[in-house]
Amino acid sequence: MNFDLNKEQCAWREKVRDFAEKEVKPLARYNDENQHFDTELTLKMGRVGLLGMTVPKDYGGLGLDNLSYIIAVEELARVDGSTAATIAADNSLGIGPIKDYGTEEQKRKYLPQLCKDRLWGFGLTESDAGSDSRGTKTTATPIGDQWVLEGEKIFITNSATPITLGTTVQAVSGMKDGKLEFTALLVENGMEGFEQTPMDDKMMWRASNTGKLVFNKVRLSHEHILGAVGEGSHLMLATLDAGRLSIAAMGLGCAQGAYEMALDYSKQRVQFGKPVSKFQAVAFKLADMAVQIDAARGLLYKACWLKDQGRSYGKEAAMAKLYCSEVAATVCDNAVQVMGGHGLLKAYDMERFYRDQRILQIGEGTSEILRLVISRAIGC
Repeated sequence: MNFDLNKEQCAWREKVRDFAEKEVKPLARYNDENQHFDTELTLKMGRVGLLGMTVPKDYGGLGLDNLSYIIAVEELARVDGSTAATIAADNSLGIGPIKDYGTEEQKRKYLPQLCKDRLWGFGLTESDAGSDSRGTKTTATPIGDQWVLEGEKIFITNSATPITLGTTVQAVSGMKDGKLEFTALLVENGMEGFEQTPMDDKMMWRASNTGKLVFNKVRLSHEHILGAVGEGSHLMLATLDAGRLSIAAMGLGCAQGAYEMALDYSKQRVQFGKPVSKFQAVAFKLADMAVQIDAARGLLYKACWLKDQGRSYGKEAAMAKLYCSEVAATVCDNAVQVMGGHGLLKAYDMERFYRDQRILQIGEGTSEILRLVISRAIGC
């Protein structure tokens, strides 16, 4: 067994870490406080290749393996959850379905733009359809040679920015064998009847874009169907499997950043004549953080390796997402304890990390649903 990253992966980590430190970190606090989706920063990320990382070079991407993509998300999350969320959602949920299920015409039409300077959303969640994705109420009705889309979606990342090109939407398209049939459709921003409204005042990821989508008799052609009619639920749920790896990477990066902040602080904060890192109560907390982070990284990287080998990885993705998100919660909580009152001030990044980690146990499969997925996978 070889746990070393290859030369290309190591160089990629250094490149993304350098970008995160120099370009993302100086803006993170301002963007968070002002709920500012940073279009210019996103375009810069496009210029260094962070959009469309796993897309083949023929379509304008970098053609990287999945582990390299996950490393990039981890490094961004190490300094800012909002920026990491933008990149993670765009690569896995936005680009992923088009790359994996699109026709050649759809790939040629959308992927080059999405790899360069545009974003794409993933429209699954509704007011009554979260963990129960089959609770979708949005409908796609065939009328002549068109489909008419009606309904609403909420909590859709990257769907309402100035550079968003469109969103993949799951809709009820009919009945088959007494069961609802779902179809995925590619809906472009700017289409008549399609409205996108940013959802503000979030506790976390305040600098990422979250949108509410309304479809008022949006007319689509057959060319806007992604995959086959009736296969929407399958491709949307398969996309979530891949997306869980990126949320796990966000948890891992968040934990790593919080741990580093707490460790640095503990070496500088002096009480009773010595740095607090020398007190066993603090040192043991930091030791536990280090153990949990290394264990989380091993679990996540194994799941990525399985995906890159073309092997089944759904169970491992669920495990990685569950564990990494809960490690982020534990590490951030202990990091605040180490930093004391300073960890609760906006002047310190730890306060933002503490807020940002909370969504990780909810998005792309709650911890409860993931335990259900895992229990079924082990034969319970």
